[in-house]
Amino acid sequence: MFLHRLFRDVLPLSRAQIDRWTARANAIPNAQLRKQALSSLRHKRFHADGGTVYAAANPRFADVLVEVIVALQTISDYLDNLCDRCDTYDAQDFRQLHHSMRDAVVPGAPLRNYYAYRGDLDDGGYLNDLVSTCQICLEKLPHYDIVQPQVIWYVERYSELQEHKHIEPSLRTETLIAWSKPYVEGCEDVMWWEFAAATGSTLGMFSLFLAATFDIDEAAVISIHESYFPWICGLHILLDYLIDLEEDEREGDFNFVACYDSPETARRRIAHFARVGLARSKQISVGGRIHRFVTQGLLAMYLSDGKVQSQQAVRAARRIVYRFGPTACLFYFAVLIYRIVR
Repeated sequence: MFLHRLFRDVLPLSRAQIDRWTARANAIPNAQLRKQALSSLRHKRFHADGGTVYAAANPRFADVLVEVIVALQTISDYLDNLCDRCDTYDAQDFRQLHHSMRDAVVPGAPLRNYYAYRGDLDDGGYLNDLVSTCQICLEKLPHYDIVQPQVIWYVERYSELQEHKHIEPSLRTETLIAWSKPYVEGCEDVMWWEFAAATGSTLGMFSLFLAATFDIDEAAVISIHESYFPWICGLHILLDYLIDLEEDEREGDFNFVACYDSPETARRRIAHFARVGLARSKQISVGGRIHRFVTQGLLAMYLSDGKVQSQQAVRAARRIVYRFGPTACLFYFAVLIYRIVR
C-alpha cells in the first residue's frame, strides 16, 4: 500500500515540482549560477524524490509537503554545488548563501542578498523564489509553530557544517573537529565525523514537516529528534559518503566515511546506525510506519546505486540490506525499478 501510494500519488507530484524548478533554473541570467542550478537538479534529483516519501504518510497534506520538501532540498543541493564547484573557500560567503535556508524555514522572514560576497550576481529571482515557496508552504502546516524551533536547530547545524566543510582543504579537519567537540560530548557513542555527517541530513527537517500536519506536542518533537539525530540522519549521510568514496578521493573532496580506520569498521558503524535508527523509529508516535520505512529505504536507495558495484571496497556493504528483513529487500528491488523508470 505504501509503495503503491508513493509511486502513484507522490512521485508524480515530485516530478512536477522538479520540472517547475528546472524551468526556473533554465531562465537564470548568470551563466555560472544557471549551470550549478541545472546540475544540482539533474544529478541530485533523487534527494528530492527521496525526501518526498514523507508526503505518503499523510495524503491530505501531500501537495504542500511535496512542494516544501522539493523546494528546501533544491536550495540545499544548489548551495552545495555553489560551495563545492565554484573554486572558492570563503566561509563568510558560504554563511551568507546559507542564510537562504535559515530564512526558508521562518515564515515571514525578510529575504536578503544571498550572493552578497560573490558580487552582483543575477539569478533572476531563482533563490528568492525557492525561499518564498518554503515560507508559504510552512504557513499551511497547522502545527508548524510546535516543530519550528527544532527545525531551526537542524538548519543551523546543517549550515554550520557547510561553512566548515568547504573551506581551505588543509583546514577542514581541524575546523570540523573543533566545531563538533561540544556537541559530541553530549552524544552517546558517536565519533566527531559521525556527528558532523548527521548534521548534513535534511531528513530531520522533513520528518518534522510531516509531524506538523498532525496534532502534536513538544514531547513528540523530542521523540522524533532523538530517533533521527544522530541515528537516521547519520545513516543517511554516511551511506551518501560511502558510495562516493572513490569519486571523492579522485576529486580531493572531504569524505566522512574515509575517517574510519578500515572498510570493515565503516560497514559495522553504518549497520549500527541503521539498527539504532530502526529501533528508535518504532517509538515515534507520529506518522505511523514512515520512519521505519525511511530507515530501511535509505539502505535500499544507496546500496542499490550503480556506484556500489563499481567499488570493490564498497560492494560488501550491500549485504547490510539483508540484515534488515524482507521490507528492506522489497524496497531495494523497488528502488532498482525506480532507477529504470524515473
